[in-house]
Amino acid sequence: MSCFARAENARISLAIPCRVLLVIIGAASLAACAQSPVGRQRADLAGTGRQATIERPHKVAALHPRPISRARVPDGDAKQSVSHGVASFYSDTETASGERFDKNELTAAHPSLPFGTKLRVTDVSSGRFVTVRINDRGPYVRGRVVDISPSAAEALGMVDKGVTNVRLDVVQ
Repeated sequence: MSCFARAENARISLAIPCRVLLVIIGAASLAACAQSPVGRQRADLAGTGRQATIERPHKVAALHPRPISRARVPDGDAKQSVSHGVASFYSDTETASGERFDKNELTAAHPSLPFGTKLRVTDVSSGRFVTVRINDRGPYVRGRVVDISPSAAEALGMVDKGVTNVRLDVVQ
């Protein structure tokens, strides 16, 4: 028997046990997945006959700005929350809500407020304010709390400055 024939026989004899071992490991992995706690929880919920909803919070980019301060006002008819921070203005072609961006509308981007929320943006240095509708997500720049449309920026008088310190009040 030649040297090449012996090497070929040795390779074949090792290939079969390796394949069997891979099949066993694969079967064990699948069996372990079937016994995961998530699978048992779903089975427990199915047995009670009640539907459970799993809520996943909306996640925003890692550079998502944090408001400097936020205070709750208990009166439900008045402004719901107040936050302070830096505002900027932007232009885009499409918003996160799916509607087309219109620079002439009084709209804004906020990281967490629901779409359609009316927000009063007040320039703390001048006292000028504008009410905008949330229709986008952002800003994605650290330290900023809201991005407003160019027409809202013009109403606040911040076009030349680019950014300004603002106070945010939820109106509706």
